Amino acid sequence: MITKKRYLTSIINKYPMIITFIILIVIILLINKGKKEPAVKTTPLLLKPLLTEHIHYYNNLTEADKTIFEQRIQTFLDDVRIEGVGLELTDTDRIMVAASAVIPIFGFKDWTYRNITNVLLYPDTFNKDFEFEGNEGEGRSIMGMVGSGYMNGQMILSRAALTKGFSKNSGKENTGIHEFVHLLDKADGATDGIPEGFLGNEYVEPWVKMMHQEIFKINKGRSDIDIYAATNEAEFFAVVSEYFFSKPDQFQTKHPELYEMLSRVFGQDPSTK
Repeated sequence: MITKKRYLTSIINKYPMIITFIILIVIILLINKGKKEPAVKTTPLLLKPLLTEHIHYYNNLTEADKTIFEQRIQTFLDDVRIEGVGLELTDTDRIMVAASAVIPIFGFKDWTYRNITNVLLYPDTFNKDFEFEGNEGEGRSIMGMVGSGYMNGQMILSRAALTKGFSKNSGKENTGIHEFVHLLDKADGATDGIPEGFLGNEYVEPWVKMMHQEIFKINKGRSDIDIYAATNEAEFFAVVSEYFFSKPDQFQTKHPELYEMLSRVFGQDPSTK
C-alpha cells in the first residue's frame, strides 16, 4: 500500500522540473498579491480652476472634452520642461504655455509634439541674441521664437505676451498659439506655411493660392489680418491661426474661405463651441 507521503515523494522525484515551476508560480502570485496597485496619475488639484479662470477655449468645451483637454495639458507638462528665465515661474504660466500647445492640436487624437523639449519663459520681449534686459531701442521686440540650430527643440516666449494672449483684451493675437503653430508647420520638415501633414494633397494648392491672395490684400491695406502675416508664408499661417482660435466667429464672418481651410487643417470648428 502506497501512503500519501510516498505517493507525493514519487511524483516529485519523477517530475522535478514541473514541480519546481509550479512552486515558483505560486511564490510569484503570492508576492504580487501582497503588492499595492500602482497609484493612478491624477490631475493636479489646481489645474481645473486655473483653466476655468484663464483659458476661454477650455470654458467653451463640453464636459467630456474638458476632461480630455485636462489630460492632454497634463501630458504636455509631463513631457516638456518649462523654465523661467529672470522670473519666478507660476502654475498660471505653466497652464498658459501648455494650453498654447494643446489648443492647436486638440483635433488630433493622440498627436504629440516631437520637436520640442524645453520652453523658456522670459519676463518680456527680447532681441535676436536672446537678451531681455537693456534699453527698449536695442531690438527687444521679439515676443516668441522657435529655436533652430543649437537651440533646436527649444522655444522662448515672453511672459507678458503669453499672458496678454489669454486676457480678455487679447484681440486677435495669441503669441503662445502662434509659436506652437510654427512647430506644427515644422513637423513635415519645413517651416513654410504649408501644413502638408494636416492638409490633404488636394487642398495644398488652394491653400497656397489663398495665402498669396490675402497677403496681397494685407499689403494693400484691405484686410483686418495683422500686417506681420505678410512677412512670409510661415508667418501668415501662424498669424491667421491666432485669429482663428482667438476670434473664431469674427474670423469666419470676415474670411469664410480661410476659416474653412483652417478648420480642415486643425480638425476643429471653434466658432461652434
